[in-house]
Amino acid sequence: MITLLSGFFIKNKENVQDPAVRQAYGILCGALGIALNLLLFAGKFIAGLLSGSIAITADAFNNLSDAGSSVITLIGFRMAGQKPDPGHPFGHGRIEYLSGLFVSIAILLMAAELIKTSFDKILHPEAISCSLLVVAILLISILVKLYMAFYNHSVSKKIGSAAMSATATDSLSDTLSTSVVLAATLCSHFTSLRIDGYCGILVGFFIFFAGIKAAKDTISPLLGQPPEPEFVKKIETIVMSHESVLGIHDLIVHDYGPGRLMISLHAEVPADGDILTLHDLIDNIEHELHRRLQCEAVIHMDPICTNDAETLTMKECVKKILRNIDSRLSLHDFRIVAGPTHTNLIFDIVVPYKFEYSDAQIVERIRKEVGDIDGRYYAVIDVDHNYSA
Repeated sequence: MITLLSGFFIKNKENVQDPAVRQAYGILCGALGIALNLLLFAGKFIAGLLSGSIAITADAFNNLSDAGSSVITLIGFRMAGQKPDPGHPFGHGRIEYLSGLFVSIAILLMAAELIKTSFDKILHPEAISCSLLVVAILLISILVKLYMAFYNHSVSKKIGSAAMSATATDSLSDTLSTSVVLAATLCSHFTSLRIDGYCGILVGFFIFFAGIKAAKDTISPLLGQPPEPEFVKKIETIVMSHESVLGIHDLIVHDYGPGRLMISLHAEVPADGDILTLHDLIDNIEHELHRRLQCEAVIHMDPICTNDAETLTMKECVKKILRNIDSRLSLHDFRIVAGPTHTNLIFDIVVPYKFEYSDAQIVERIRKEVGDIDGRYYAVIDVDHNYSA
C-alpha cells in the first residue's frame, strides 16, 4: 500500500536524499499509521467488551497510544522539514529524533500501565468468553501489525530514519503482544486456566524492552554518534579519487538531522605543490561531496613532505612502532624539525576509544622507541581520537 500511495503523493519518490522526499515519506507513514491504529483500537475494544478480557482491552488501548505515536511522528516530520531560520541556522532536522524519543516514551508508559492492569487481573481473575468474531479481530490485528512493522522498517531503511525505526519496533512488539493475547483467549476458552493476567504482564514486559531499545536508537544521534561506516567509506572514496590528495584524517561528521549533515576533514597534499592549484582542487572536492552526498563540506589542507629521504624513512620507522603496539594506531601530519642538539619528530597519532593504554603511556612508549633508533630524535606527539568510527 505504501508503494502505491507513495507513487500518488510523493514526487521523485526514489530521491530519498532530498529532505522534501524524506518528509513526505514520514508524513505518509504517519497518516497511514493513525488510520490503521484507530481501526485496530475500535476492533479490539469491541472484542474486549464482548470477551471480558483485560488483555484484549489493554491491547486495544495500546493501539490507541500507537495512533497518538503516529501523530507525534507525523508532526515531527512536518516540523523537521522547516527551513533554517536565524535561530536555527542548521535547520530543524533533529526534531525527527525527538519525535522518535516521544514515541519511545509512549511505548514505555503503555507498558507500565499494562503491567499494572495485568497484575490486578491476576489478583482478581475473571472468566473470558471467546467467539469467532473475537478470534477473527485478533487475527486480523496481527496481520495488520505485521504489515505495519514491514512497511515502517522498509521506509526507515530507505530514508535512514530513527523515528520510523522506533515505530517499526513498536509495531513488531504489538504483533507479539496480540499473539500472546490470542493464545490466552483460546487457552481460557478451551481450558480452566486463567492466564489472562499473566499473559498481559508478559506482553507488558516485552513492550517495555522494545521501548528501551527504541529510546536508545533515538537518543544516540541526539547525543552524537559516529557516522555509518558506509558513509565514511563514500567520503574517503570521493576525496582520495583525486591524485593530488595523499591521505585524509580528522574526519568529523556533524549531524543536524537526516539530510542535514556537515563534514570537516583534513586532506594531505604535497608541500611543494602550487598552492593556488591545490586550493582550487579542494574547492572542487567540497562541491563534489555536496553534490553526491548532499552534505556541506569543509576541508583543511595539510602540506606534507614527499621528497625528503630522512622524513620518509623516519615516518616508516614510526609507523612500524605503531603497528607493533597495535594495528589500529595510525599517524598523520608527520614532519621533522632539526635543531643544534636534537631533532624533533612531530606528528599526531590516532588512538581508538577504550584503548588498553592511556594516552600518556602510549606517548611515553613511542618516545622511548624513537629514542632507541637514534638518541638525537625526540618525538613530539599529539593524541587524537577517531570521530568517524
